[in-house]
Amino acid sequence: MKKTPLTVRGAEMLKAELQHLKSVARPAVIEAIAEARSHGDLSENAEYEAAKERQGFIEGRIAEVEYKLSHAHIINPAEIHAEGKIVFGSTVTLEEVESGEEVRYQIVGEDEADLKENKISVSSPIARALIGKEEGDVAEVQAPGGIREYDIVAVEYI
Repeated sequence: MKKTPLTVRGAEMLKAELQHLKSVARPAVIEAIAEARSHGDLSENAEYEAAKERQGFIEGRIAEVEYKLSHAHIINPAEIHAEGKIVFGSTVTLEEVESGEEVRYQIVGEDEADLKENKISVSSPIARALIGKEEGDVAEVQAPGGIREYDIVAVEYI
């Protein structure tokens, strides 16, 4: 059974979503189905069809989240002792060699990735180029516009 890496924060987010789906979304859709049934003929009832479709989506998402949580390998970045190497959960400060622009990313699981929050997926090209490197190394990333080089300024486990 393959375990999927997930940070503690990512696991908490999935657990919260699962709780919401089971305690709020599922009862609401059951109520909507009951309401639509009370309107009579189900063969021509668009409300009923929409509610059943929504129920299918919710049940599918519940199953998906439960599967992800049951196959998760939860990693707390603060407890990592990687001796300065970039690993899953690391927060990395990079400086693009060409422009001098500095960026900071945390390497997280695929479900947690959010570029707006500077969280990149462990399977992204930049994360794959960074894994195993240390502060002071240069990482070459294959980007759509060609190869970009980044100086690794800092590696943190927070």
